[in-house]
Amino acid sequence: MAVYDLSITDALLSTTRAVRKRLDFERPVSNDIIRECLQLAVQAPTGANRQGWRWIVITDRDKRNALGEIYRSGAGTYLEDGQRNADAIGAAQDSRVFSSARYLAANIQKAPVHVIPCIAVDQLPVDPPRHVWAGLMGSILPAVWSFQLALRARGLGSTFTTLHLRRADETAELLGIPSDIMQVGLVPVAYTIGTDFKPAQRPPLEDITHWEQW
Repeated sequence: MAVYDLSITDALLSTTRAVRKRLDFERPVSNDIIRECLQLAVQAPTGANRQGWRWIVITDRDKRNALGEIYRSGAGTYLEDGQRNADAIGAAQDSRVFSSARYLAANIQKAPVHVIPCIAVDQLPVDPPRHVWAGLMGSILPAVWSFQLALRARGLGSTFTTLHLRRADETAELLGIPSDIMQVGLVPVAYTIGTDFKPAQRPPLEDITHWEQW
């Protein structure tokens, strides 16, 4: 017998979308609800049980405006070029994603909360091999996803973005982030406009899954 209601669990897992155009920029988000979701997030597993995740929560308007400028600077022409290419080949879903991402880039500073997940890299070797990067990201990204799921369960939306990382030094200077702390993304958070999110179109499982060998 299932321990949890699978219909609710499966709905949460399959409808937690990257929310951009449907973020409600007008409705405030309490610090308490962010704390609740982060408290759940840090239950995620970490490599070697080091628990090196760190979180920066930004609600100050001036700092959000500055982060918006950094984000757009980091994006450069990537989003416009991506949509142009998607339109040229008739990739409708990709075009919608790029349109949504362009909207977010123009308005990201309006999200009432920005969360920057970070991880301590004080013991990272020089020029680390791939397996080290995999372990490092595996010690923060599960927590980020748990945070996003917790937000969704409470009627809030988010999306995991990385474009500001091209200007990570500017963000570190703005927020006083130490040199041994690595930013891994920026998550704008807001209540959603409506809650009727649906599963996305994905490739057939048979096309992307290999049993026993490739």
